[in-house]
Amino acid sequence: MNQSSEGCMKKISSVNLDKLIHDFSQIEKKMIETSGKNNILDMQLEKTNYLLKVMQTKEVSIKEECATLHSMIKGLQQTIESQHNLKGENEQLKRNADLMKEKLKSYEQEYQNNIAKLLSEMKIKEEGHKIEIRKLHQDMQEKIESNEEKHKELIEKKELEISELNAKLRTQEKEKQSEIIKLQLEFDAKLARVQTKSKPYPDSTILPQSIYRRVTSKSSPGISIKTASPIHLPIST
Repeated sequence: MNQSSEGCMKKISSVNLDKLIHDFSQIEKKMIETSGKNNILDMQLEKTNYLLKVMQTKEVSIKEECATLHSMIKGLQQTIESQHNLKGENEQLKRNADLMKEKLKSYEQEYQNNIAKLLSEMKIKEEGHKIEIRKLHQDMQEKIESNEEKHKELIEKKELEISELNAKLRTQEKEKQSEIIKLQLEFDAKLARVQTKSKPYPDSTILPQSIYRRVTSKSSPGISIKTASPIHLPIST
């Protein structure tokens, strides 16, 4: 009975260990997948940073072009002022200046739109990255709590089984003690009857001792025998 219980307990421990290894394998797989997603997000972030640097370079170029255009406009204005008598050229220069101003405004608006778009995309990707990380942490925490609960239930079950086995052992021990006491009482009663009926002879003490050894040899090894007080029965006539 004890061997079958131990075998059952070993089987339960083996099954739980395999499941625990499987759960940790799933968590590791999930972490690898999340790591892959993080790498993709990092690559996208690197690409976005590259585009931002390109736009910043373009911004510097546009600013330089704007400065050049401003210088040109200033030069044109000076030319217009110096050549006010040339009405036709003056009108043309004004139109050119207006076109340059419109072009400058268009460049500035395009630059602002591109910057706003890049910032919006970066914010969306950062939020998605944070959501993925929070979800991964939550899944791992749930797995850990589930495993801890299962381990706790298994320990409680094993403790209950041990308690039941100890109770059975105590019951068996009490039954064996009761049986030994009963045998001892029966032996004392028979011994008393033999002593009262038998005539004394030289080796009369050998018989009770041999009977006592034979009775005690039937008891289980490792169990102490309590010596009962002899029972004095009335002598029959």
